Amino acid sequence: MLSESLTKAISEQVNAEYYSAYLYQAMSAYAEDASLMGAANWLWVQTREEMAHGIHMYQYILDRGAIPSFDTIQAPPASTSFSSLLDVFEAVLVHEREVTERINKIATLAMKENDHACYHFIMWYVNEQVEEESNARNIIDRLKLVGNNAGQLLTLDSELATRLYVNPFPTDVKLM
Repeated sequence: MLSESLTKAISEQVNAEYYSAYLYQAMSAYAEDASLMGAANWLWVQTREEMAHGIHMYQYILDRGAIPSFDTIQAPPASTSFSSLLDVFEAVLVHEREVTERINKIATLAMKENDHACYHFIMWYVNEQVEEESNARNIIDRLKLVGNNAGQLLTLDSELATRLYVNPFPTDVKLM
């Protein structure tokens, strides 16, 4: 059975994953309103990934014989609070760094409690966060190279449009 402290920590992370989905949805709305449909797509795919992460963690808690707890999901900033696509992706990077910190705390707690199953479970997310931060930094770097060149921005936007959602847990998660 999952300890009370790990149940609480992972339940809080489920909530944080759902907040992440809301945040990326707000960012997607900003991009769509700016007619950057590729960026809107990229952020919408990110929204769906975050929801899958939350469901995966929720199911893990249940699979370990514990009951998840639920809290209010914080509202994201309004899509109108972003000033540019660069501003959006800089906020993505800040957010992903915060997520990394939260995930690392869960990994540390699992190690401290000698819960090897939980440690193994959360390490998938530790590795995922390396990719998340790298993706955000890459897009930020490219947006800085593009600067105010509308043609290059549209080319980058077209590349972002090619991102497809792929369920990261096709056999793990029981969706009722």
